[in-house]
Amino acid sequence: MASIFTKIVNGEIPSYKIAENDEFYAFLDINPNSKGHTLCIPKKEVDKIFDLDIETYDGLMSFCYKVAKALELTVECERIGMSVIGLEVPHVHVHLIPLHSMEDARFTSKVSMTPESFKELAEAIASNLSDI
Repeated sequence: MASIFTKIVNGEIPSYKIAENDEFYAFLDINPNSKGHTLCIPKKEVDKIFDLDIETYDGLMSFCYKVAKALELTVECERIGMSVIGLEVPHVHVHLIPLHSMEDARFTSKVSMTPESFKELAEAIASNLSDI
């Protein structure tokens, strides 16, 4: 059965898309640790990051780099944190989290955003990708 992320890639579930190419997809986390919390995924459904072939792994990291740079241009923060945990969805996903303190990286506190603010933020981050 397809993961929730595969369903997002296939357009079966809506998302606040930031970036997409033939192999990868980036979208805002709908339960964010901080404003701008973004997930980057390979379109190919693989459960564990170190089960990716090296070319896909390297491609994912390069994709994450570009998205993180655009995120950094858009959301005021101390830095962009990166986390790969992968226990909650059996599909490789990299969390890019704008950090203001270490609490933002702990997955214990969440911020609330409206659908309109998610949409505006996704568009703002995507517009900054052209500057990378």
